[in-house]
Amino acid sequence: MATIPSTLTQPWIRKRPFGRYAVVATVAILVLSPLLLIAYQSSLNGPFFAESSHFDTGAWRYVLGARQFWRAFGTSAIVATGMVGIGVPFGAVLAFIMVRTDIPGRRILEPAVLIPIFLSPIVTAFGYVVAIGPVGFISLWVKSLVGSVPWNVYGLPSLIVIAALTHVPHTYLYVSTALRSVNPELEEAARTLGAPPWRVALDISLPLVRPALLFSASLTFLLGFELFGLPLVLGDPAGLLVLTTYLFKLTTLLGVPSYQMMAVVALSIVVVTLPLVMIQRHLLGQASRFATIRGRGLALRPLKLGRWRWVALAIVVAWLLLTVAVPLGGILLRSVVKGWGEGVSLSRVLTLDHFRGLADYPNLIRGIVNTIALGVIGGAISVGCYLIVGLTQHRWSSRGVAVLDFMVLIPRAIPGLVGGLAFLWLILFIPALRPLRDSMIAVWMAYSTVWLAYGLRLISTALLQVGPELEEAAQTAGASPMRVRWEITIPLVRLGLIGSWLLIFMMFVREYSTGVYLFGAGTEVIGSLIVSLWGAGGLDLIAALSVVSVAIVSVALATALRLGVRLHD
Repeated sequence: MATIPSTLTQPWIRKRPFGRYAVVATVAILVLSPLLLIAYQSSLNGPFFAESSHFDTGAWRYVLGARQFWRAFGTSAIVATGMVGIGVPFGAVLAFIMVRTDIPGRRILEPAVLIPIFLSPIVTAFGYVVAIGPVGFISLWVKSLVGSVPWNVYGLPSLIVIAALTHVPHTYLYVSTALRSVNPELEEAARTLGAPPWRVALDISLPLVRPALLFSASLTFLLGFELFGLPLVLGDPAGLLVLTTYLFKLTTLLGVPSYQMMAVVALSIVVVTLPLVMIQRHLLGQASRFATIRGRGLALRPLKLGRWRWVALAIVVAWLLLTVAVPLGGILLRSVVKGWGEGVSLSRVLTLDHFRGLADYPNLIRGIVNTIALGVIGGAISVGCYLIVGLTQHRWSSRGVAVLDFMVLIPRAIPGLVGGLAFLWLILFIPALRPLRDSMIAVWMAYSTVWLAYGLRLISTALLQVGPELEEAAQTAGASPMRVRWEITIPLVRLGLIGSWLLIFMMFVREYSTGVYLFGAGTEVIGSLIVSLWGAGGLDLIAALSVVSVAIVSVALATALRLGVRLHD
């Protein structure tokens, strides 16, 4: 019996590779050109646009010989290690509780545990300051009870704990997905033999998802080196610098702008993060080693915890209170009070003047409008671009797809702060792009590139749900490749595209570091405005803007949940 030839061997795939290779080339240029420019700038003795600049390694000698650089590097490593040590074990336990046990309220808790991912880190950091800082709402309440505040939100220990707990959802996502793929028969056998829940988790469940744990550890370590908002707000007052804040404050430390030294620091960060991304790629390639141990139709019975189910619920709720309720509650309360301190009566300082005050600053209103437009319009265009890249990869067997896979991963290794700086320099370097310097197009380009890997993952997940049969039937009937994609593939993934757009919208709204160096008249967004206002001490306006940012994300999140969008790929 004749069989329909595979999509991978269709003649039109072999005869018309130009479009696919054009996409590969475009992505390569978009991803590599900013990095190459940073490398080029690091090898000069002055700004790349200065005619007198020439090749010199002085910037490398200065930065690598500076004690402050290595202190910042060491702090980044300590924070990243602490995040792995705290966040990964807790995330794994959280995943086991949510996936394998009969914890009450799972339907509500499952989306709730992902909320920290969608909160802007700069907003979260500010929330902790106004909630548990030296004169925070909770701090003063505790002081009134016990006479002192038993913690200090500023400093390395607090930074590590807060960063670790707010990044727990990343581990939860990968470990919970792996747990759902594991054959439950071994767990059932252990339960039958009377093993307690903790023994089942430690001896059976978690060892079976070791690749997911290793991936989560490498991802968390990477995120530790990319931290900017949390160390800027929680570490800077204590004199702590990590690599990103060292880069941000380099001009202040030196007294004059130094493009070449900024380039050296930026490249140093990428040198650390890029190998971590490659490790993650390798670990993903090993995923089949634990995906093959899936069950054979056996229905998984939740592990009955008995009275311990309430202890498990208390653990999850306590974590949600600490990572979501405390910072968001602090922000909301700070946005409706005139001032705060010891002896201040809350009822006497309530006000909405901070929100009214936003209207007095055109740049703040413009920042809110720009943020929404960037998420709605820019996010939709970005999803369209990611779809083109995704369709290029879709059912393509060629060396080109391996190159494209690699190129797409590179932006994952570039922190938003470095990505924004690189795009600023790229715009200044290429004369044809200089008119975009003070336009939202530049901000959109930077955002779209920084979030390329995430966006493409969303699109690829949607495309993988489309079986090849309909596409192959249309090809056999003589439909052109474009018609197959336009009339078959894209309509079948339209719900996935809507979900991807909502998720990208939330990521664009929460993003803050990418826009810092692109900040200017006409390019304001909420995130970069908050960073700027933090340096100027505008706490009242920061609180109001933070509430606006959280409200925008909340509306998008509620819409996504209403439409049944998966909050992860």
